[in-house]
Amino acid sequence: MAPVLSVLTRNRDFRYLFLAELVIFGGDWFALIPLVTLLQQLTGSGLPGALALTADTTVIALALPFAGTVADRVDRRKILIIANLAAIAAISLLFAVRSPGVAWLGPVAIGLAAAAKAFYTPAASAALPNVVDPADLPAANALGGSAWGTMLIIGASLGGIVTAVSNPYVCFAITVVCLMLAASLVWRVRRPMQAERDAAAAPAHPLHAIAEALGYIRRHPRVLSLVTVKSAVGLGNGVLAVFPILATVVFPIGSIGTGLLFAARGLGALIGPLLLRRVLGHRSWLMPGLAISMSFYGLAYLGVAVSPWFWAALVFVTLAHVAGGGNWVMSNYALQIEVPDSLRGRVFATDMMIATLAISVSLLFAGALVDLVDPRALFAICGSVTLLYGIGWRLATRRLMRADVNDEDRTPDRAHTAS
Repeated sequence: MAPVLSVLTRNRDFRYLFLAELVIFGGDWFALIPLVTLLQQLTGSGLPGALALTADTTVIALALPFAGTVADRVDRRKILIIANLAAIAAISLLFAVRSPGVAWLGPVAIGLAAAAKAFYTPAASAALPNVVDPADLPAANALGGSAWGTMLIIGASLGGIVTAVSNPYVCFAITVVCLMLAASLVWRVRRPMQAERDAAAAPAHPLHAIAEALGYIRRHPRVLSLVTVKSAVGLGNGVLAVFPILATVVFPIGSIGTGLLFAARGLGALIGPLLLRRVLGHRSWLMPGLAISMSFYGLAYLGVAVSPWFWAALVFVTLAHVAGGGNWVMSNYALQIEVPDSLRGRVFATDMMIATLAISVSLLFAGALVDLVDPRALFAICGSVTLLYGIGWRLATRRLMRADVNDEDRTPDRAHTAS
């Protein structure tokens, strides 16, 4: 941990960017988890909560192609600040969700906040190699990956507790404060977040820019395989729509149980990037590590499906997201070292778009069945889909894996940061 944490103490700008992500992620879950519980209480159905979760991913997927182009052509620091301010306005709408008649406003507000997030995420991911030195990039990725899990633990746990002892509107207010703090932290970053651009070489139209990125992905098989990695976990994310039912019906615990399930997810996402950090230093380990992480995620959710006790379900959820968190940071790092800075925002946007579309499909499937099918069966279906995807991806990329081993044997220190 010491080498990982040292990048925080040595790099002021990365420290501000990392802290901004911490408070954004914490605020995000402080809003979403209480809202899912509130919608179920107001309507008596799990569908509105599933629609809110779906809106969070679907809107991101639709906005990402344009957002990635903006991240490659506009000052990324300004993008991050404006995205936070827009999210504040969106989250403020949640204070009006107080009766079944206006429950629809919950998914709408989350969708608007997701649009802001769609601009924030690829800009932040693309900026990271410019904010830290190449030698610090693996550690920075491990910390960045753990930030999401850390604040999911805090946000989901405290969100469930605060909702139980007071009301969800207090949680929404905390989210607004977090977003304000994040904007002020990003404002203090001084290192440029992108390489200098040749204005004459910039694509004249957003569609041209998107086509350029897609052409790059198509011509590079390794990059093409990497932008399909997160889909495995994404297709298994329909389980999120079932968390409230698992906590309130299968194991009648209530909003605190829902918070604990999301917190277990966060604990796994915190441990995974740190546990698998050493994989980032070995090019030949990345592809096998990604295949294993997909399969392990699926197996763990099959374990949730047969868990007889709530605590056992929490353990399996944690293990699933150890794999999921490791999968995320490994695929992000692999893309950062493969893709040049001038295309990085668009490639990350494509990567996120594919992943969020997979999540949306999974959530819509689970949301449509959550009131009709045994929750355990939904966990088993989602886990099986991810497991089979991981096995298929491993078979499809076996030639690339062999090439990585041969390449690393010839040039052991090949790993570099493209810029």
